[in-house]
Amino acid sequence: MAQVTYFGHSCFLVETMGKRILFDPFITPNELAKEINLDSIFCDYIFISHGHGDHLADWEYLANKTGAKIVSSFEICTWIEKKGYTNTHAMNISGDWDFGFAKVKMVYAAHSNSLPDGTYGGIAAGFVFRNDETCFYYSGDTGLNTDMKLIAESFLLDFAFLPIGNNYTMNIADATKAARFVNCNQIIGMHYDTFEFIKINHDAAIAEFESNGLKLTLMNIGESKFFLTKDSF
Repeated sequence: MAQVTYFGHSCFLVETMGKRILFDPFITPNELAKEINLDSIFCDYIFISHGHGDHLADWEYLANKTGAKIVSSFEICTWIEKKGYTNTHAMNISGDWDFGFAKVKMVYAAHSNSLPDGTYGGIAAGFVFRNDETCFYYSGDTGLNTDMKLIAESFLLDFAFLPIGNNYTMNIADATKAARFVNCNQIIGMHYDTFEFIKINHDAAIAEFESNGLKLTLMNIGESKFFLTKDSF
């Protein structure tokens, strides 16, 4: 079982095994998340899938406030260390590491990757977490790709975070295919509505997932939910 809190766009806080993991902190520039107070967010880890501004805008404030360990690509961790924050753990595609509270594998994401100053950010990535409470996949920004099938060969996912907003990432139809590729029918949508180009029809998206035998959860910003073992929520 894991508790998930949504802070808008692709930013989620997952609480499992007594640890708080924050993904892709983009909050203060997001008009839809204007009610979220950064000082109310506490985390032990910050996982950054890639270097675009809409995925790391608030990393520095939150890292300095919480002392969280930042996990990302080698290139992004090096960029962060040059800014004076050294509590990092660099990974690369297909590598895994036991962080104590969970074993984490970095997996491929089909997406571009550069940092706000134009620095190369390495390969865009997603992460698979597994421990005694849960197993889940945070895809980061990605297009549909057949490497996702490799996840289903190694992991039995309880739930997965997938982008659904189209234009910059997968659209709804591709996201349903991705859910089947990773063999997970409990999907939390992300990367939608924040900008004009990625606005979606919520009812239509949920219905399309349902027509494919899948459950799509669209969380409200600031909302928390518990996600249990496979098919139990």
